[in-house]
Amino acid sequence: MDSLIIPKSQILDSAFFPESVAVAGASDQPISFGYHFLKHLLDYKYAGKIYPINPKKESLLGLKCYHSLTAVPGDIEFVICCLPSAKVLPMLDECAAKNVKIVHLLTARLGETGRPAAVELEKQIMLRARQYGIRLIGPNCMGIYCPASGISFAYNLPLETGKIGVVSQSGGASTLLMQQASLQGLRFSKAVSFGNALGLDECDILEYFIDDDETDIIAAYFEGVHNGERFLNTLKRATAKKPVVAIKGGKGRSGARATASHTAAIAGAHNIWQTVFRQTGVVEVTNLEEIINLLQLFCSLPPIYSNKAAIMGGGGGKAVIAADLAEAAGLEVPPLTDAIRAKLKEMGSDLWDWMGNPVDTSIFSDFGLIFTELPKIFEESPGYDFIIIQSSEDNPMDDDLWIYLVKGGVDLTIDVFKRGKKPVIGVLSGGKPGSDGMQNIRWKTLAEQRSRMIKEGVPVFDTIIEAVTAMGQYVRYWQHRMR
Repeated sequence: MDSLIIPKSQILDSAFFPESVAVAGASDQPISFGYHFLKHLLDYKYAGKIYPINPKKESLLGLKCYHSLTAVPGDIEFVICCLPSAKVLPMLDECAAKNVKIVHLLTARLGETGRPAAVELEKQIMLRARQYGIRLIGPNCMGIYCPASGISFAYNLPLETGKIGVVSQSGGASTLLMQQASLQGLRFSKAVSFGNALGLDECDILEYFIDDDETDIIAAYFEGVHNGERFLNTLKRATAKKPVVAIKGGKGRSGARATASHTAAIAGAHNIWQTVFRQTGVVEVTNLEEIINLLQLFCSLPPIYSNKAAIMGGGGGKAVIAADLAEAAGLEVPPLTDAIRAKLKEMGSDLWDWMGNPVDTSIFSDFGLIFTELPKIFEESPGYDFIIIQSSEDNPMDDDLWIYLVKGGVDLTIDVFKRGKKPVIGVLSGGKPGSDGMQNIRWKTLAEQRSRMIKEGVPVFDTIIEAVTAMGQYVRYWQHRMR
């Protein structure tokens, strides 16, 4: 069947789950992308047929090498092109002879340069691919990541699959997103870096993820779009079915200039993008840290439609700051109700009429009650929708007691999370120690305790401002969906 008859979103299956992959421009030189893409297929344990293509080599990385695509026995489903732009057109002629369905063009220095000859060559590449019924990903992009099939475009990405799909015009942004998010325990179904979008564009990839049963959440990085009306309609369809969290790159004048030279995209006025995101229900964020924070919540928490927070942890000043930041993020921090105070008094607390929300856990006279009973009271109270627990890494004790208190805060967070009566998130700073400080018992303890929470699936943040900002956005998303 002519691949142009197959829906563009469906043809992506040939890139995510190909029976055979050829690397045109494969190399044994570690400075070459042809080396890295071939190595990725081996490192990520791709199980299909691998065909390195290099006219000067007989073997590469332990694999038989072919001097051309046409020398490969049988058909080839997917080609990763690491060739310079001048060699792309002849390569497409060879692809046609081998019934190639889809080509990832890592190749750059085309339309994004703005040079007339490069723009004209890009046009000829597009026309040649259409003539042969070959779909293109790119050019000027990192291509495909699919851990289930063993295809990747970067090192240190998770081998395990998850439920987040990534659509990104930028390969670097998508790589950083997934590498950093993996440290938070997040995993991905698939990712596509599509660059100049000469063939498949942002809408084609979004449409694939809309219908992909392995993808529950969509993370996106956009610089520009090819068809505004189609983009708007596709986003509406996507957000009606799955959360979409997006970064718009190139918002300012300098960013817009960088966008044009990066992927040849037309950035467009940011107020238009904001309107589109608001109308369609996309959660817009400004940086990778924010998108990772929100992905944690979407992966770990149920929908939350109200914004009343119970906050525990830290000393008095920390509690005051937490309250201010929470309200600034659009959350409510309701005071303890009369019923809760009566319960505390009944339980023998001598601070029943003084304790507040946020809870100052430096009150050591009531420490046991705070850590064992108060979370249960918050869980049962209809006046609070979720709980934020800051583990007391700021306590002024010696190492042994400090470690005991930090572990106690983490134990509490995990226990409340596992009970599942109210959504809970943790705050635990990992600090930013230099290499000399990595063996310090306190930094080591924080890293270990953070890993415990991540392993248990608890959303965990470095700072209270990150936590309340993400929760504010999360609640507003579900309120928008409810409306």
